Amino acid sequence: MKGFLRLLLVLLFIGGAFAGPSGVVAEQEAQPRVDPSINVPYRDPDFDSWVRTFERPGREVYDRRKEIVEATGLEAGQAVADIGAGTGLFTLMFAEAVGSEGRVYAVDISRSFIRNIERRAEEREFDNVEGIVNNQRSVELPARAVDMAFLSDTYHHFEYPHEILASVHRSLRPNGTLVVIDFRKEGGSGWVQGHVRAKKTTVIEEIESAGFELIEDRDFLEKNYFLRFRKVGDLSP
Repeated sequence: MKGFLRLLLVLLFIGGAFAGPSGVVAEQEAQPRVDPSINVPYRDPDFDSWVRTFERPGREVYDRRKEIVEATGLEAGQAVADIGAGTGLFTLMFAEAVGSEGRVYAVDISRSFIRNIERRAEEREFDNVEGIVNNQRSVELPARAVDMAFLSDTYHHFEYPHEILASVHRSLRPNGTLVVIDFRKEGGSGWVQGHVRAKKTTVIEEIESAGFELIEDRDFLEKNYFLRFRKVGDLSP
């Protein structure tokens, strides 16, 4: 009997050791971190209506768009992924910034958004833009394909942030950067308080635990924060 109990304890210990942090993460990611209804408006969006919403004076990331692009440090010839590209505001600016030798991936869960971004890029004669329809668990980018991943008011829409961050990590080249702009939950409006899942410190913790290090926290925005991370190490493929 004692031998059986000892064997049982050993098996339980081994099982716990293999579960480890990844087991905890898997359990956490089994359910969405946010209510999936937050993304319902993007399933079949009216593109022109969202252009009027996203690309209007008074929206901070639109008003400060040139400063934001400059702050990313993006260079000609680089490859960048605009994740949660929406109407393509930053996609088109990045296409101009990286030039003909660079590459811009417009990534969004909405096929309509991607189709219209590609149309807008063609109208402006940008041949360096590629649209990708992703899902809530993956950005669907090739491994080591980009120098920078960019998220503008998108992080709080991730239903499975750990899985998405792992796919972003894989898509970045060694020492690639991740830029995250999102709403300041602390002191934000009632809409922000109800709409945004996590405050900035929590976002930093989640991203750093996914294989990134914070290298810049810029304070030139008021309603949003601007964070830049560097990829470190390598996660399993």
